[in-house]
Amino acid sequence: MTTYDLIESEAASPIKAWTKGVIFDPNARQQLLNIARLPIVHRWVAAMPDVHLGLGATVGTVIPTIDAIIPAAVGVDIGCGMMAVKTSLVAADLPDNLAKLRSAIERAVPHGRTLLRNRRARDQGAWGEVPDDCAAAWQRLKPGFERICAKHPVIENTNNVHHLGTLGTGNHFIEICLDESQSVWAMLHSGSRGVGNRIGRHFIELAKLDAERHQRNLPDADLAYLTAGAAYFDDYVEAVGWAQDFARENRRLMMNHVLDTMGDTLGVGFDREALAVNCHHNYVRRERHFGADCWVTRKGAISARQGELGIIPGSMGAASYIVRGRGNAESFTSASHGAGRVLSRNAAKKHIDLEQHRKAVAGVECRIDADVIDESPAAYKSIDAVMNAQRDLVEVVHRLKQVLCVKG
Repeated sequence: MTTYDLIESEAASPIKAWTKGVIFDPNARQQLLNIARLPIVHRWVAAMPDVHLGLGATVGTVIPTIDAIIPAAVGVDIGCGMMAVKTSLVAADLPDNLAKLRSAIERAVPHGRTLLRNRRARDQGAWGEVPDDCAAAWQRLKPGFERICAKHPVIENTNNVHHLGTLGTGNHFIEICLDESQSVWAMLHSGSRGVGNRIGRHFIELAKLDAERHQRNLPDADLAYLTAGAAYFDDYVEAVGWAQDFARENRRLMMNHVLDTMGDTLGVGFDREALAVNCHHNYVRRERHFGADCWVTRKGAISARQGELGIIPGSMGAASYIVRGRGNAESFTSASHGAGRVLSRNAAKKHIDLEQHRKAVAGVECRIDADVIDESPAAYKSIDAVMNAQRDLVEVVHRLKQVLCVKG
């Protein structure tokens, strides 16, 4: 049975949209058609059930391209993704009041809206005194960054080590969750922080300059692409790959700090090796699909190859899922990266009040203030509807419900 809708246009490649039963914004549909008009698209574009309007390209989209990459489709939060760890703790090991644990995690992991422990921090949400494990990780990453900066000095910055192992702002979060058997999980969402942003913006501008010379009649300037063999293509491949490595390491370091803090605060030892998943959902990778080697950009989508574990989070207050990929070739072995926004940040602040937010996150130890209204559950699609729409892409392994949430 076909579970996707086929969108066809004479002037574009087809679009296969796993959007049955979920809200599908007409503006996002038009943006998908813009992407599908590009001559570099391989076979079709795949839209995930969380698809929504983005910069140039829709979030929740898989774009396979031949000998070309669209930097704006990869985006500026390069390598943004999720990490989750199942521990040996169970619900009974947690105190009735989790406020102390939330405060401890907020102190242990610098993030956008908390005061830092060290006044020498370079900016809000960064380390002042860089921990030894973060400094050691940066030494491993530094040579690759120096090679990139030698050709593109505009992205050079000395603050990268201060961002490694930190959360960021916006929809980035740290959560403590319980699964269906009451096992305790730690889960977090973040990416490549400031350095990924600088790399992304720099190459987006270079792609636009290249488009002015070689690409005519682009449906959107933000869909400018770099082609194999052209100036800067190889540099971008190297830089984006490095930023993805930075993002993965960033999540690993944060997770270690969260788990250490849980042990110290709860006063109990526990196994943290039961199961760990660390996956990108804003990235590009070389893959083979339908007889061709292509670049697969997952902008708000995860890889879901046969048997591969992934994470699909809901909004704060809603369930999240650990999933196993079904290897569906029609989606280029992909699945959604979350619930997907249904209200923009500004619209959410206008239409959701504090009392609505309070009720939506009842039972979760989290911030309840005007600054997190744009992340309230009502700003997102129903995660259950999203999961139902992609049941041929992934199978559910664990259903997680958060009991604590730290927002960037």
